[in-house]
Amino acid sequence: KKNVIAPETIIDIYGADTVRWFMLSDTPPERDIEWTDEGASGCYRFVQRVWRLVEEAGDLPPPGTTAQGASELRRATHRAIAAVTDDIEHLRFNRAVAQIYTLAGAIDAKADPADRREALETLVLLVAPMMPHLAESCWQALGHASLAVDTPWPKADAALIRSDTVTIAVQVNGKRRGEITVAADADEESVKAAALAEDGVARFLDGKAPKRIIVVPHRIVNIVA
Repeated sequence: KKNVIAPETIIDIYGADTVRWFMLSDTPPERDIEWTDEGASGCYRFVQRVWRLVEEAGDLPPPGTTAQGASELRRATHRAIAAVTDDIEHLRFNRAVAQIYTLAGAIDAKADPADRREALETLVLLVAPMMPHLAESCWQALGHASLAVDTPWPKADAALIRSDTVTIAVQVNGKRRGEITVAADADEESVKAAALAEDGVARFLDGKAPKRIIVVPHRIVNIVA
């Protein structure tokens, strides 16, 4: 309420994109923003980091190159698309910002060049609603003649955001005895076998055959002893 800083002063120091990014990343929109120089400086460093990632992309394939396969970077890219899209649609801008930080951290110079190109272009498009000036500069630097604002919003590939494995809790007579990790597409018999082999379950059953096993796919296994 006191020690007010004029918006023009802040923008002169950090730029409009950084200020907007800080305001959206700091708190949910329904709460008051607590301005800190440390927070603003951190946001400015992220702006510089995105620009460096783009500057280092000179050896990448040309725009429009399609990434293939299901590398960890591609999975991270498409998880970010799905999460940021949902967060922006529900006005959870601070959570969208957090997802974008995660994607930026996943971009590795050693990754497949086509995967890296896809991740970088996605990163730029995801930040565009919140940092439009940075996004347009980066989009041009990546070799595009069109504007980022005119580019369709990226779409997540469902096959890439689906996990290969799931962790399932195992209960015996209503009490949790452990958990198992199985393939996401494991059939019911495989899940039952894994549940019975789990150490805590095996100790409790002590060689006795269960009366019934109920499998709730991807969620829980209930064993009636």
